[in-house]
Amino acid sequence: MTALCRLIHAQKAHYPVVLLCRVLHVTRSSYYACREGEAARQARQAADDALAHEITVLHIASRKTYGVPRIHAELRRLGRRVNRKRIARVMRERHPRRHPSQAAFADPTGREGEAGGRVIEAGNFTLNPCTTLLPPKYGSS
Repeated sequence: MTALCRLIHAQKAHYPVVLLCRVLHVTRSSYYACREGEAARQARQAADDALAHEITVLHIASRKTYGVPRIHAELRRLGRRVNRKRIARVMRERHPRRHPSQAAFADPTGREGEAGGRVIEAGNFTLNPCTTLLPPKYGSS
């Protein structure tokens, strides 16, 4: 709900809504639409909370391996008709992704990079930008 809508709602006991809307340059239809929309937003939030709980149960039951397509299929199998994009949004908002390619692994040697501590990590490999990739010269003393 916008600040103007809240202000009108708080002051409507003291002043007429028509006067408040005229002074604040808000149309009455916008004010009433804002008031009606609040109930719908709260109902949608409650439905999203219930859906998030169901998704969490299915996600844990799958040992956190199911993504949106499989969660969607499981909910359909259980008789719950929910849009796939809504499932994706709820999972994105409430279940942070934890994938091995996204996790940063520590350097197994325990040393810090020579480039001011700047070490590039990708999977199980650590690349130090200052290290040469050429093999050492053989036969040099």
